Amino acid sequence: MLTILFVAFLLIEVCGRFWLSSRQIRHVMQHRETVPAEFREKISLASHQRAADYTVARARLGMFERLFDATVLVCLTLLGGLQQIDLWVSALTTHDLLRQILLLVVLTVIVSALGLPFSLFRQFRLEEKFGFNRMTLRLFVMDMIKGTMVGAALGLPLIAAVLWLMAQAGSFWWIWAWALWAAFNLLALFIFPTWIAPLFNKFTPLSDEALAIRIRDLAHRAGFGLSGLYVMDGSKRSAHGNAYFTGFGKSRRIVFFDTLLGKLSASEIIAVLAHELGHFKHHHVTKRMIKGFAGALVFFALLGWLAQQTWFYTDLGVLPHLNGRNDGMALILFFLVLPVFMFALTPVFSWFSRKDEFEADRFATQQSDAQDLVSALVKLYDDNASTLTPDPVHSAFYDSHPPASVRIRHLLTSP
Repeated sequence: MLTILFVAFLLIEVCGRFWLSSRQIRHVMQHRETVPAEFREKISLASHQRAADYTVARARLGMFERLFDATVLVCLTLLGGLQQIDLWVSALTTHDLLRQILLLVVLTVIVSALGLPFSLFRQFRLEEKFGFNRMTLRLFVMDMIKGTMVGAALGLPLIAAVLWLMAQAGSFWWIWAWALWAAFNLLALFIFPTWIAPLFNKFTPLSDEALAIRIRDLAHRAGFGLSGLYVMDGSKRSAHGNAYFTGFGKSRRIVFFDTLLGKLSASEIIAVLAHELGHFKHHHVTKRMIKGFAGALVFFALLGWLAQQTWFYTDLGVLPHLNGRNDGMALILFFLVLPVFMFALTPVFSWFSRKDEFEADRFATQQSDAQDLVSALVKLYDDNASTLTPDPVHSAFYDSHPPASVRIRHLLTSP
């Protein structure tokens, strides 16, 4: 039964993504030759066409990549790929915990290697073609090595602890595993800004003291404690501009990409940060974290039940070990197939995200000039080659932010 459901949901997901991407491509190309009226004085036709071409190129690559990923998924599950990998790993060691950790490591390496050509193409062909890539091949390789080392240092102990709990903590192991996972995520929020992020980028204090004073005043009005204002050398990888909040509690900091500071005026930067502080003021981050932890608890409970069902393995192309633990395989199967069944919920998550964006925008208009935020957004849409004419259905299904025209109309009409 699970086999039929898995194939049906996979077909729905792949066909659904192709249909949505086809709509997006068709809609964007139909509007390629005309800049929307509300943007005509601020964005040139050449920039609008560049954004359309960039959007279409990304959509086409995404379609091909999803088809490839779906093929790999079927090969790993129904066509016996995982079974063969498990047999090979089992021949290397009979130690249960080591065997399962090795199985997870080998699968991660295989999947990462299969996805590497897409990462290389996206960075050095697609992003390069549209003028966004600043990364060298050497930096790409160094990032990959560092990412692997950090992932191993943090991930392997976590996986080992979860596997140990699955074997030793009884039928309610999933509660303890969930608590461990939640604690790990909270710890990551603390250590990321000061320990992990500096491994990949250089962070320097914001040197514009006048801007820093305005930012601290804005943060104080919003009740947002800051540990620092930093500029990140994002330009060594990409021409895309961005800014973000990071950290938790007293470790909070605001980070600007150096590419952003040269594009926006001080008032526009304040408006953008006011929007981000709106998320904090409305407790969006905390609410999302609570919802995420609650959802994870449900998934851990479901995994706790599925891991005990023989059909869960056999219907997905794997013969479970009769004289050993199958916890590692249960984790692999669960997280491989879960996205297929979750696809239908994508528009629900997108809707809630857009709702939060509108609330944050309203807060920004109360703390800064709405025209400054509109001006900043238009510049960012232009510089990042974000399409101004997305397909409405595609946007409603996927987009975490409202379409440009809808968002700006709300900003200009909000009380």
